[in-house]
Order: sequence, then C-alpha cells, then structure tokens
Amino acid sequence: MMHLFDKVSSQCSQITTERYSTSFSSSIRLLHKDLHEPIYNIYGFVRFADEIVDTFHEYDKIELLQEFKKETYNAFDRGISLNPILNSFQKVVNRYNINKELVGAFFASMESDLHKKTYDLDGYHKYIYGSAEVVGLMCLYVFCNGDKNQYESLMPYARALGSAFQKINFLRDVKADSQSLNRVYFPNVDFNNFTSQVKNEIERDIESDFKKGFEGILLLPKKARFGVYVAYQYYVSLFDKIKKTEPNSLLESRIRIPNYSKAIIVMNARLRSQLNIL
Repeated sequence: MMHLFDKVSSQCSQITTERYSTSFSSSIRLLHKDLHEPIYNIYGFVRFADEIVDTFHEYDKIELLQEFKKETYNAFDRGISLNPILNSFQKVVNRYNINKELVGAFFASMESDLHKKTYDLDGYHKYIYGSAEVVGLMCLYVFCNGDKNQYESLMPYARALGSAFQKINFLRDVKADSQSLNRVYFPNVDFNNFTSQVKNEIERDIESDFKKGFEGILLLPKKARFGVYVAYQYYVSLFDKIKKTEPNSLLESRIRIPNYSKAIIVMNARLRSQLNIL
C-alpha cells in the first residue's frame, strides 16, 4: 500500500504544477515519460515554498516557512512525510542523491524574501542561485540519472539557463514585486526612474546567460532535451516581448505569452527535432 501513498503524493505535485504554471507543466509533458514524475515532484515542492513567502500575507510566514523547512529535512531522514508534496519531493532527493546543499540554498533565498527588500550585487547573485539555479540543478540530477561526470560538465550551463529564466521573471513580475511586495531584486535600480538604458543593460546580461544556457541544452541527454528546449523557447518568446515593451509599461501590466503562441513554439520545436537539428 506504500506504493499507493507515493503515487497519490506525486499526483498532488503534478496537480500543483498544472494549476500554478501551465507553461512549465506543458514543458514537463514534453520530456520523456520517465522524467515526468520526478520533475513534477521537484516543482511541487518549490511552488509551495514560494507560495508561503509570496501570498500568505494573513499568516505568520516566518513560522510557516520554518515549519515547512523542518518537515522537509525530516522527510529526507525518514524517507516519508504525511505532507504529500514533501513525500514526493523526498522520493526524488533520496532516489537521485540530490545534494541537500541545493535545498539549503533554496530555503536561504526564500527566507530572504521575508525580510530583504533590496539587494546589492552579491546578494542578487546569491538570491538567483538559491531561487532558480538550484532548481535547475535538482532537475539536472534527474536528467543525468546518476552520471556524476555528466552532471558536473552540464552544471554551468544549467545555472546560466536558470539565471536567465529568473531575471526574465523579475522583469515580467516587476509590477507585483515592486508595488505589492515592495521588493527590488536588481541592484541599484530605481523603478521610479526606470530608463531604457537600465533596462537594456539588464537585457544584455540576460542574453549572455541565454547564450550559454542554449549551448547546454544541446548537450542534454535526449530524454530531457526536447522539453527543456521548449521551456527555453517559451522564455525567449517572453523575453522578446519584454524587450519590445517600454520601461514604464512593465510597471503597468504583466507580460504574457498567449496559448496560441505557445502552441506554435511547440510545433516549431517538434519540426527542429524531426529534422535532427535539436
């Protein structure tokens, strides 16, 4: 019957992923079927922690996050949790021997969201590492399936791709972050005076990360390559829209990619895959 409990736990993580991120869940479905469950399990964990710090305003966020953190490490040690999200996550961490320092860095970034409102350059890089790069590295453990040499060689590329995704998220969510949550992640940026020059500097930094991240996608195991490539293309499309948007407009509305554009991205990616140019 333990198998049934584990299956229900993983289904909870899948539902969480599908409800919170249609883009990410559709990318997961394009991975090899063997990768679906573990990647859903990672995202479900990440989503719950992020939800605590971003939306549970009527509750004691510090206490909730600390309880969630303690329960996470208890789940690792016990090999089980009655919290289905944590039970599914511990399965992945223990099965693929994911370095728990990645989980610690993730929690450090989530904790900083509870008290930090601005970041210097060092804090900015640490936050991006803990909030995004380590998530990509957890997924990379799954993609490499125990091949440590492959993991080590792909790690810099995975970090670059995660960094690019997060910086684009910062630009996409600048209205909510700066106005609702009173957070500014970009160092020395004043969104009361957000100029095209400043925006262009951020975009050039993202383009550098994207270039390196794409190189890594082409080196991924075949089971993972197509799904990650589609996620990359989603973000390229989002980034293109952001680049065409005036700085002040980013503070007025959240940039989105319509579903028909996502469908076109998938079709184009399939064509590249069929032509063996991916």
